[in-house]
Amino acid sequence: QVQLVESGGGLVQAGGSLRLSCAASGIIFSLNAMGWYRQAPGKQRELVAAITSGGSTNYADSVKGRFTISRDNAKNTVYLQMNSLKPEDTAVYYCNADVSTSLLRTTRRDYWGQGTQVTVSS
Repeated sequence: QVQLVESGGGLVQAGGSLRLSCAASGIIFSLNAMGWYRQAPGKQRELVAAITSGGSTNYADSVKGRFTISRDNAKNTVYLQMNSLKPEDTAVYYCNADVSTSLLRTTRRDYWGQGTQVTVSS
């Protein structure tokens, strides 16, 4: 019913920048909080940054001051601007969205994108 399509991953040198995008489409009555998670090999998936529908944000301590999350509600899209990238930022980045597909509370659930690889070389 809802699809999240990510783009913008790739290979970058340490100190460089990348911008990830995630567009939500499908049956969307209300797009609530959106966020970015990442999972490095052998590690658990972790929250990188999140943003509410009203624009409030929170970040993992490891990315504060380097990453910025934003959203365009008219386009149902969330972005992650990543600056001063470090090799330890290497991971698959996943978009997450809390979506309601109708007025019914039971239709509210989390959706995930397919993931986009970010590789930072030293």
